[in-house]
Amino acid sequence: MTDVILAVGTRKGLFIGRRRRGAWRLSGPHFPAQAVYSLAIDTRGARPRLLAGADSAHWGPSVFHSDDLGETWQEPARPAVKYPEDTGTSLERVWQLHPAGPAAPEVVYAGTEPGGLFRSEDRGETFELVRALWEHPSRERWVPGGGGLAVHTVVTDPRDAAAVTVAVSAAGVFRSRDGGASWAPSNSGVKAVFLPDQHPEFGQCVHKIAPDPVDHDRLYLQNHWGVYRSDDAGATWTDVGGGLPSDFGFAVAAHPRRGDVAYLFPITADIDRVPAGHRCRVFRTSDAGASWEPLSAGLPEEDHYGTVLRDALSVDDADPAGVYFGNRCGELYASADDGDSWRQLASHLPDVLCVRAAAVA
Repeated sequence: MTDVILAVGTRKGLFIGRRRRGAWRLSGPHFPAQAVYSLAIDTRGARPRLLAGADSAHWGPSVFHSDDLGETWQEPARPAVKYPEDTGTSLERVWQLHPAGPAAPEVVYAGTEPGGLFRSEDRGETFELVRALWEHPSRERWVPGGGGLAVHTVVTDPRDAAAVTVAVSAAGVFRSRDGGASWAPSNSGVKAVFLPDQHPEFGQCVHKIAPDPVDHDRLYLQNHWGVYRSDDAGATWTDVGGGLPSDFGFAVAAHPRRGDVAYLFPITADIDRVPAGHRCRVFRTSDAGASWEPLSAGLPEEDHYGTVLRDALSVDDADPAGVYFGNRCGELYASADDGDSWRQLASHLPDVLCVRAAAVA
């Protein structure tokens, strides 16, 4: 069985799991007493690099990196992510760390609160603000979501390093086709059920986007009410939430190799944020959202109340694929067979905020 590293960011530190010869070992916490809101495992170099966006109540947020699978961590002498003085603001949180595709092997993006995107050209050691998104003409009308005004999702196209898509809470989807020099809202078909005009150009509360691994023009989107698919790289969106017990939720992830396969964790409602039907179930589509099947073998059968946040559902790139999720009850679950069956890896962790996994040598 392929060796895997699993990074689990919680409200009170980072936990790291290693699977060797099928056996799991969990260590931590790293960054004790710090909330870890964002993680990335960059496997593009000669050796994997782990990136963590940790937030100290005393020192504030920072981005750390490790080149030895989490044994040791480095923090730049100067803040890796910092808003320029002329913006009149400061960094509140790093919500997303995203290594770009193979066409840009040194590039890492950071999505932040208050609603900024930063770009690194040294694998996440230093970042520069992407000015065109920060200065977008619509920005003054962006409204913070429940968690704040955050760039929480970054998607890059492996065919084209200049194609970048971001999701902003609660401004919706924005796309760039020129490496971030210009941006356009891209929310056609996505509802904003909480607004008088439910189909605005921007202002949707998009919760997460995941790209299909085979059809690079296909994206899956979990909205604040609504599950959508795009077949044109985000230009337009189609509702594919039929057959789910609820189309409200936070997380969506796509299979690392199989096209048309994606995973969701439905939540009852925005005013009742617990698993749909009080059941711990991941839902999988194998036909790009035409149908959905519940996956629960090995998961708790009794009433369950552990909400899965937007970055707390993840896949690795092993074969078969590993699927992982953590919840706000501090439980961590793993599947080693594409989601067909599950086992609990940990319980009584702090509130799980984000999960990332990758196959390693």
